[in-house]
Amino acid sequence: MSQGDTEPASQRGTGTRAADTADRTHDTRGRGAVVAALMLSMALAALDSTIVSTAVPQIVGDLGGFSVFSWLFSGYLLAVTVSLPVYGKLSDTFGRKPVLIVGAAVFLLGSLLCALAWNMAALIAFRVVQGLGGGALQGTVQTLAADLYPLEERPRIQARLSTVWAVSAVAGPAVGGLLAAYADWRWIFLVNLPVGSLALWLIVRHLHEPQRAKTAPRARVDWAGALAVFACGGVLLTALVQGGVAWPWWSAPSLALFGTGLALVAVVVLVERRAAEPIIPGWVWRRRTIAAVNLALGALGLLMVAPAVFLPTYAQSVLGLGPVAAGFVLSVWTLSWPVSAALSQHVYRRIGFRDTAMLGIGTATLILAAFPLLPYPGEAWQPTLLMLLLGAALGLFQLPLIVGVQSTVGWAERGTTTASVLFCRQTGQTLGATLFGAIANGVLAARLGGAGDLDTVARGLDSGAAAETTRRAIADAVHAVYLGAAGAAALAFLVLLLLAPRRFPVRTEDPV
Repeated sequence: MSQGDTEPASQRGTGTRAADTADRTHDTRGRGAVVAALMLSMALAALDSTIVSTAVPQIVGDLGGFSVFSWLFSGYLLAVTVSLPVYGKLSDTFGRKPVLIVGAAVFLLGSLLCALAWNMAALIAFRVVQGLGGGALQGTVQTLAADLYPLEERPRIQARLSTVWAVSAVAGPAVGGLLAAYADWRWIFLVNLPVGSLALWLIVRHLHEPQRAKTAPRARVDWAGALAVFACGGVLLTALVQGGVAWPWWSAPSLALFGTGLALVAVVVLVERRAAEPIIPGWVWRRRTIAAVNLALGALGLLMVAPAVFLPTYAQSVLGLGPVAAGFVLSVWTLSWPVSAALSQHVYRRIGFRDTAMLGIGTATLILAAFPLLPYPGEAWQPTLLMLLLGAALGLFQLPLIVGVQSTVGWAERGTTTASVLFCRQTGQTLGATLFGAIANGVLAARLGGAGDLDTVARGLDSGAAAETTRRAIADAVHAVYLGAAGAAALAFLVLLLLAPRRFPVRTEDPV
């Protein structure tokens, strides 16, 4: 560890180390069981969207509701995103264990209800219930990862969680497709029950929080702030998700939602300023380190949309690959990402958290900017290589920031800090889907002389000269999206350069 990211060694005596060791959330003997529970919980949240996506035709064929099926994903995403700040504050107030137990129980209840859904409206509503549990799983698992391990060992658990996400991204579509094809789509939700029940049992049985979390005075919960945050986030994210899809951007529904959202922003500010223990405390944005990490990881969420959403269409429509091969082109970044994240500790221990993250996102900027330079139509190995390098660069960027920002706060602020980081990343993904969708559609309209979204144009490809023109238009649209993603990466680099302190103010001991 660089001297700038921690206190001088002369100030860290055996007493401090003993206190820090005693301050771990769980003793060494039971920690392995808790880590297993965390990985299972993270797998539930990570698999959820990818495993459902391949079963959409079967779900629509059984329940109907083709015009609104996108809310299977949007409803879940909205519930996860807006609930993250609430769960973060609750975990700092009541402890991680009760929040994680409640979140897992709500997620399992939502899964059971989804399997019993009788129409599309019911399934969407139950997916929202799932999302309310998923928000607790995502935020609390990441917080507990920092509680369980001292700073020197945190990359180990974070790398495991990154691996869970990588495996889920690759395995989810395959598992969902198999269940939908050879069993029934309802099993996609039912399989959550035994996995989640095992994770819940391990948490109840083996997770023991420090005594201070049980005896410290309980602050009053800002329920008014929680409701205001939930309503504000839900309205604004709905406007972003559905604008330009369910209705035009300048239509009455869009203007009404954005207007309501802005009014609710004012309500949130008013309520939170008066609250004794606000859900989103002001210090989250007043502290340079946390504010910089929030903004940088928000940009990460934004840029991740470019490959995740647009690369499969590019691989199939421009390169002529089948769905499986196109999926492989995308999935390779999930292989290099966790490996790079696990190795990043060897870099940030030498040069510090900020400079390591800047090295990663600077490299990612160059890789994303190189995508439009690929030859047309090109070979499959070319974008595959870029995605492999991009995953390595982003692993070097994300993990040092998460480990670093969690290490700048004590136990009582770690849940809120982690939730704010994840909230910004999720919000960035929503903004990215909206922004890059508009960019791609604008390029297609300019090239093809009419309106149309990327998916519709790609499905309409046929042979002949018109098809070649369409393929070039799709290539240009995806190239423009990647340039936009490169701009987001450059923005993250500038945020870290100008706002983040060069040396993170790492805490070496939490007050007991």
